[in-house]
Amino acid sequence: MNVFAKTFEPTSINLLSEAVHQNRALSAAGFLERTFTFAFRSMVYPQIWEDPRADMEALEFTPQSRVMTIASGGCNVMSYLTGNPARIIAIDLNETHIALLKLKLAAAQHLPNHATFYRFFGSADDRRNVHLYRDLIAQHLDAETRAYWDGRDITGRRRISRFARNFYRYGLLGRFITSGHVMARVLGANPKRILDAQTVEEQREIFDREIAPAFDHPLLRWITSNRASLFGLGIPPVQYDALSDGGARPMSEVLKERAQRLATGFDLKDNYFAWQAFGRRYAPQGQGPCPPYLDKANFLAVKTRTNRVTVIHDNMVRFLSNEPAESLDRYILLDAQDWMDDAVLNALWREITRTARPGARVIFRTAGEPSILPGRVSNALLERWTYDAARSAEIHAKDRSAIYGGFHLYLKRD
Repeated sequence: MNVFAKTFEPTSINLLSEAVHQNRALSAAGFLERTFTFAFRSMVYPQIWEDPRADMEALEFTPQSRVMTIASGGCNVMSYLTGNPARIIAIDLNETHIALLKLKLAAAQHLPNHATFYRFFGSADDRRNVHLYRDLIAQHLDAETRAYWDGRDITGRRRISRFARNFYRYGLLGRFITSGHVMARVLGANPKRILDAQTVEEQREIFDREIAPAFDHPLLRWITSNRASLFGLGIPPVQYDALSDGGARPMSEVLKERAQRLATGFDLKDNYFAWQAFGRRYAPQGQGPCPPYLDKANFLAVKTRTNRVTVIHDNMVRFLSNEPAESLDRYILLDAQDWMDDAVLNALWREITRTARPGARVIFRTAGEPSILPGRVSNALLERWTYDAARSAEIHAKDRSAIYGGFHLYLKRD
């Protein structure tokens, strides 16, 4: 069995229910949670929305590092290979994310060169990609993953054909961004114009003139006041509440603030997240920023290290409970803790603390600015860790994804 073909028994719907459902089904909050669970069963993130460069700066990988991360769209797992850790264990609740990561791993192994690899996942809009899949990749996938990509979506098209039709326009996130562009045009804005900017100053001018006014429109304010409006970003109701400070701030105001940072906080020549948000693609012909795993200089390293990745369909607590003590030293939790209640948070940190080697590092992001752990995770557990507030703020300022309120780094005490 390929090292990246490992799966567990629980189904996606059961895992998602465990993660998201905190209220009775017949309550208003419970209905929203179950609606989100239904939506999240399909592909959500064609591209993960956390900056791997920021992650690796905070994590300081060594050749001995054993990493646990959430798989999501797989971009970060692939990019972490450029940091040369010994092992990456990628876990996800969503079977479609598992299928995407396995596709990326098999493609890196079996496509002949960077040009074909970039065309497949960087351009992701070329008919030849389907032939590459058929001739060079499909036979190396496990049966479940191959069945997913060979299978057909609601339109009757094979899912693998999305890589001939701009894969990044698919999934909940891709469709959410497309809907955002349509809404912007209805309100008189054109997000693509930000990509015409040649300097950061021009980016600011275009954002203020072309994009910012749309966030103040009453229609957009009304739409985003609905807690279901951000399901396309993979944001469940509980995280919506964190973003809006429990309803104290209008969501349109929060989104405007985050969009402004994404559009103007970094030079477009160095921010592939902005290209995806405002252009729904990476720069044409690879003449612009891209995730580290798609960089030509990193192709050989990624290709030769794919056997270091193990992919698991399960939740983090259950996985960690079966791992030996002091067996891991890097943990990437993305923003998953925003979904969790106190009982799950404490269970997670008990297992992280038990499995963490001395000096281990944990990073995560939050919708709001502060760390969510104090006052929720027991003092007995948190006393085993040091929160590096200065380094957290420094890395947050460098995070090109720009949509989170906070980046947080914890180090285990010896």
